Amino acid sequence: MKEIALLGSTGSIGTQTLALVRESEGGLRVSGLAAGSSWQLVAEQVAEFKPDFVAMADPEAAEELRKTVPASCHVLGGPDAATRLVREARYETCVHGIVGAAGLRPSVAVLELGRTLALANKESLVVGGTRLMQVAREHGAEIIPVDSEHSAIFQCLRGEDMGRVRRVLLTASGGPFRERSVESLATVTPQMALQHPNWDMGPRITVGSATLMNKALEVIEVHHLFGLGPDRIQVVVHPQSIAHSMVEFVDGSVIAQLGPPDMRGPIHYALHHPDRAPADLKGFDFSLFRQLDFFPPDLERFPALGLGYRCVEEGADSGSVLNASDEVAVAAFLESRIQFTDINRINATVLDRRPGLCASLDDLMTADRIAREMARDEIASLTE
Repeated sequence: MKEIALLGSTGSIGTQTLALVRESEGGLRVSGLAAGSSWQLVAEQVAEFKPDFVAMADPEAAEELRKTVPASCHVLGGPDAATRLVREARYETCVHGIVGAAGLRPSVAVLELGRTLALANKESLVVGGTRLMQVAREHGAEIIPVDSEHSAIFQCLRGEDMGRVRRVLLTASGGPFRERSVESLATVTPQMALQHPNWDMGPRITVGSATLMNKALEVIEVHHLFGLGPDRIQVVVHPQSIAHSMVEFVDGSVIAQLGPPDMRGPIHYALHHPDRAPADLKGFDFSLFRQLDFFPPDLERFPALGLGYRCVEEGADSGSVLNASDEVAVAAFLESRIQFTDINRINATVLDRRPGLCASLDDLMTADRIAREMARDEIASLTE
């Protein structure tokens, strides 16, 4: 039996992970759960999976949870509860599905213990990728990416020398506006942006797929995870989302990882790595695989993509700043306070004015806070 800790147990990654644990019929055990404030749902999860530790970021939610769970379940509360959990619980693999820059410190804590980090929290790499990879190397820990694209690349590279890689082909669906005219993007509404053609994701990631900012952040992740420069990372628009990403080698061979757009696939792979455990997940299907199209991205329609490459070039706190600004701008768009096309303008402006901090994790979190303030100022200037 493999023991796992699960951060973000009430979100999409968390609930799908628990479904896979349930289907493992005893092959996996949950030793720790972490969530934000949804203590009622966590109480149900505790009753079913019987973890030793539970962490709630909301202290009041932690107090309510303590009243409902057995005394044998240790409940931790507060903003640092998830980090405390990963330091105290017993597990081999930590599945990290918390959303946001707050997920960086738990990621570092897992790696400092030399354990396996199944990472779906993209901000850990975007904000602190250099530091994260350094900690993993120093402590002999492994990062297994859970994002479908990065999991695909990881699987294609299994057993390969990075010196044999010509480039990575990072696929993008193109979102709901792939064929929409550039001029009409200013009239896009939040409801329109949230209609992703292939994936069921949270609001911020769904809007990021519409702007291609999500792919820009994934470029930064690829850079850190696999040590590749921007000239070896190419984004390819693939509307069907069947080829989750590809790797081209120096001899011209291209290896792809394919499958239906289903996040349970990369989660299952990460849970059982380095093995491949049986699963009832769909594989090849004629109706899904009959047509696979690939196009270069339109940088006029998707200027956000260029910001990701810029962050790879500039390093330091650029990823932290871009991520923070985009989070604030997307929230303003979803509240109908700015236009869809304002998101990229705000992000580019904040990136231009970034503070240039990079000495420590505290510096990166300071840059995150400053970027959010600058983004709010930009939004206020547009809405006055």
